[in-house]
Amino acid sequence: MTPFPPPARAALAACLGVAALTAASYASVPMYPVPMTLQTLAVLLAGALAGPRLGAAIVVAWLALALGGAPVLSGGKGGLAALTGGTAGFLLSFPLAAYLAGLLPAWRGAGGFARLVAAFLLLHGLILLAGWGRLSLMIGAEAAFSAGVGPFLPGAAVKSALAALIVVMLPARAGIAAPRREA
Repeated sequence: MTPFPPPARAALAACLGVAALTAASYASVPMYPVPMTLQTLAVLLAGALAGPRLGAAIVVAWLALALGGAPVLSGGKGGLAALTGGTAGFLLSFPLAAYLAGLLPAWRGAGGFARLVAAFLLLHGLILLAGWGRLSLMIGAEAAFSAGVGPFLPGAAVKSALAALIVVMLPARAGIAAPRREA
C-alpha cells in the first residue's frame, strides 16, 4: 500500500480537523453567554498534531464555514452573528492558539508530559484572555470574568492534560503526531 502524497494527507487532515472541531462544538454544556464545549481541546490538538500552518488553516477553514452560515458552532450556530457575539473573542483567538500549539515540540520522555500540560494551559489562558476581553466590552469586566473565564478554568486544566496525553501517547510513526524533537 502506497502512502498518500503530501497534498492528499494535508487535505485529509484538514477535513478530519474541521470535522473534529465541529464535533467538539456539539459536545456542549449550554451556559450563558458562553457555552462550555470541547472546542479548545480540538483547537490545540489541531495545531499540535497537524503543525502550526496546517493547524491554523484547519481552524480558519472551520471559522470560514461558520461565517458562511454552516451550523458548525455550539448549538448548531453559524453566520456573522455567531462570530461577533459574546463568543467572538474566544473564536477569533483559536487560529493563533492552534498555530502556537503547532510550534510546541512533541515532548516525550521525562518531564515532557508536564511541560506540554503547562504549555497547553498557557494557550488556554490566551484563549480565555481574548474571550474575556471581547466579553468585557459587552457586559463589563467583572461580569465577563464571572461568566466567561472563571467557570472555564477547571475545564481548561482537564483539557490541557488530555491534549498533552494524546500528543505524548501518539506514536510519531502514525504520521499525524508532530515529529519527535528534544527540548
